[in-house]
Amino acid sequence: MQKLRTFLAVLAVALLASSCLEGKLFVPDIENVYFEPSLGVNLAASTKTASGLYYRDITVGAGTQVLMVDGDSVGVRYRGYLRNGVPFDSNTTAALPLRFRTGSNAVVDGFDEGVRGMRVGGRRQLIIPPGLGYGSQGSAAIPSNSIIVFDVTLQFLYDSDSTPAPPSP
Repeated sequence: MQKLRTFLAVLAVALLASSCLEGKLFVPDIENVYFEPSLGVNLAASTKTASGLYYRDITVGAGTQVLMVDGDSVGVRYRGYLRNGVPFDSNTTAALPLRFRTGSNAVVDGFDEGVRGMRVGGRRQLIIPPGLGYGSQGSAAIPSNSIIVFDVTLQFLYDSDSTPAPPSP
């Protein structure tokens, strides 16, 4: 009988604890998680935006900095990694760069925000929190609430009026 009471007490505590967490998701804090050293993440050298995105220019690129607006068309080469260094996507060997229009929801919000302000030929590291990435839903290759890291190179930019930017060197 004593074992049954102990079991029921533990069960009650577990149920109460789980109900307190209902509706709340664990979201890791970028500043307090481990990043695989091979990714070269350096938060101290990165810029944090108001949304929580971190970015660091590895190569600035040629030409003048362009303020991208919604509707600009960009072409990028990229590699995507989980914070443990596992790659989940890349187009570095594809025949053509990924082309998308900024502000069109074609890519995750952190990626869209992260390419803005780049110069053609520039290379940038993006550290994207879950809320600007795949969130609680994740994807086939990305667990829910994952911080993701992208290495992005801007290859071309056409503004919303279709005027080509200077070619990358």
